[in-house]
Amino acid sequence: MSEFSQERLETKILETISSLIVTGAVKNHNLSTLTSITRVELSPDNSSAKVYVSYLFDNSQLDKSVKALSDASGFIQSRLAKVLKTKNTPVLRFIKDNSYIEGERINRLIDEVVAKDGE
Repeated sequence: MSEFSQERLETKILETISSLIVTGAVKNHNLSTLTSITRVELSPDNSSAKVYVSYLFDNSQLDKSVKALSDASGFIQSRLAKVLKTKNTPVLRFIKDNSYIEGERINRLIDEVVAKDGE
């Protein structure tokens, strides 16, 4: 499969899962509608996909959201099958993406160092 098709499928998966989260289609009280999908990495044979999940405010809520999405993976895959219209729907693996939280922590540390140097 061409790289362009791979990227299109990854984008379609990201958009579809994001839409399911925002609209509340995934019925789980532990899944916040503020949860976001940051990226999708599809395997070369399209049999599996790593779905990176982020939450801006709280690491514990991120854990709950990843668990909720993992629990609903069958439902999400069935919805993806209708949208993707490919021979096989990839098996989804949801992974925590702490990059935003870590970036904020590093920015705070830099701000503290800059403030101390300014004294």
